Amino acid sequence: MSVKKIILTVAVYFLVYIAAKGQKPNLVLFMADDCSYYDLGCYGSADSKTPHIDRFASDGMRFTKAYQAAPMSSPTRHNLYTGLWPVKTGAYPNHTMAKEGTLSIVQHLKPAGYEVALIGKSHVQPASVFPWDLYIPLDKNDDIDFDAVDAFIDSCKSVNKPFCLFVMSKQPHTPWNKGNPGIFSPEKIKLPPFYVDIPDTRKDFCRYLAEINYMDQEFGTLLGKLNKYQVEENSVVVYLSEQGNSHPFAKWTCYDAGVHSACIVRWPGVVKPHSTSDAMIEYVDMVPTFLEMAGATPLASLDGESFVPVLKEQKQTHKQYTFSLQTTRGIYSGSDYYGIRSVADSKYRYIVNLTPEMTFKNTETARPFFKKWIEIGQTDPHAKWITDRYQHRPAIELYDLENDPYCLTNIAEKEEHKNIIARMDKALKEWMAACGDKGQQTEMEALDHQYRNADGRIGE
Repeated sequence: MSVKKIILTVAVYFLVYIAAKGQKPNLVLFMADDCSYYDLGCYGSADSKTPHIDRFASDGMRFTKAYQAAPMSSPTRHNLYTGLWPVKTGAYPNHTMAKEGTLSIVQHLKPAGYEVALIGKSHVQPASVFPWDLYIPLDKNDDIDFDAVDAFIDSCKSVNKPFCLFVMSKQPHTPWNKGNPGIFSPEKIKLPPFYVDIPDTRKDFCRYLAEINYMDQEFGTLLGKLNKYQVEENSVVVYLSEQGNSHPFAKWTCYDAGVHSACIVRWPGVVKPHSTSDAMIEYVDMVPTFLEMAGATPLASLDGESFVPVLKEQKQTHKQYTFSLQTTRGIYSGSDYYGIRSVADSKYRYIVNLTPEMTFKNTETARPFFKKWIEIGQTDPHAKWITDRYQHRPAIELYDLENDPYCLTNIAEKEEHKNIIARMDKALKEWMAACGDKGQQTEMEALDHQYRNADGRIGE
């Protein structure tokens, strides 16, 4: 090749590079289902096998303090896609729906020229609020349709159109029947301290870890698709773990294990690889963050705040408080009502149980292994302590997250914490008022906000 041709070739590649840098970035978000953040390798698990997620974390920014507004799938997803608090949209119980007229990321991104797709688990309603350009549900085996991912990316690239793609797994949600539990040793795994350590618990946990490994492979497949179509350099990719797993003290609760999420962001050329941030962010912040990345203007006020300045390392902090709520009314095998509200700052988590006289129940309390925990508790004081504190809780709880991340020791009654409780209670009540949350009245209205199929059954 002549010098002239070499110079011309380099010039062409340079111009293509410059043009690519001026394009709107593609926005890609992958979310697991019921995966505790601390059960991922890059978040400290020595047992879990998550090579794709761990490798991805080394390419971007890993957030240590990401949170969500509800420890249940349906309200979490409505919150994630709308950038609005659950009670404000009406989407706060499980199997819920947003009020007609609510705007989602679809309406926000369309004026900016984006194609917006959801492939995988939905759990949001109604269609008028979420008018996806493409929606492909999970297949009959509850797997992601990666052929649809292929086709969507290819079609957008062929017309040079930016896209926003949500790929939503259903793993590691129960029944934990995917992956290979044989690659884990029940005798060697480390269980969280709020589990009753019996063989059934360990076998259950290995099945759960197997599905995390399966989900990790799904995420790896998605990253491979971006590479296949050569769009990864102009694509922001976000990984979220959703709420904690469905063992006790995680999903369905506002303990830190329930609402603390993994969040990893890769943004080539913008986010520094191998970076970590302790800034407090929330799922409600994702819509405004994506909008700022896309250069789009929201059509209405949002509750979330863009954390792009954190990603660019222009700021080290983002929020002072993060808020969460749990509505047990309407959960399968759940208490008729048991409302929980919570606020956390960088050190403490404050929890208010609206009806502490009630017994807390959910799907997990009906499972055979929990019944065995209760059985063992008749002779084992530690098992009794665990099962009792899960089902019977005081009106208020306070935990020192720095020294007690699993929320095992309630320090609310200590005199020296009165000022902390007063401060956090004030912040929590102000948030509830801003959302229109009337506490127990809102709890009792929860069934009115569940989505029902044509035959009257609760569903998506």
